[in-house]
Amino acid sequence: MKNDCIFCAIAEGEIPSFKVYEDDLVLAYLDINPCSEGHTLVIPKAHYAGLLDAPDAALGEILSRVKKVAAHIKEALPCDGFNILQNNGPAAGQSVFHLHFHIVPRREGGEPLSFKSGKGDMAALEALAARLRF
Repeated sequence: MKNDCIFCAIAEGEIPSFKVYEDDLVLAYLDINPCSEGHTLVIPKAHYAGLLDAPDAALGEILSRVKKVAAHIKEALPCDGFNILQNNGPAAGQSVFHLHFHIVPRREGGEPLSFKSGKGDMAALEALAARLRF
């Protein structure tokens, strides 16, 4: 790994991921420890440690991609709704210090949102990434 940031390494293709969407600015891929089916991370390809480190113009562009990916996932799964989560600092639960947004699909009657998730099934994640990729 060229640098110490695992998300930069994923964005650079040094570490494999289950890609759902990619363009020149962001990469969206399935979380390997999902809270729900379709739990996706959207990261900027540029490194920003957190929300407050990113320039406003970049945030606007990144959030437009988060919206695009969320709309696609909501339609493709389908699901009844979704949470968008973004943590800043250890006290807020941030464990990887590269700006990222969680898109967590939700279904009526589903379990309450929890980040106490289990290990994902890699084959199922691969199939789901293929289903959601656009």
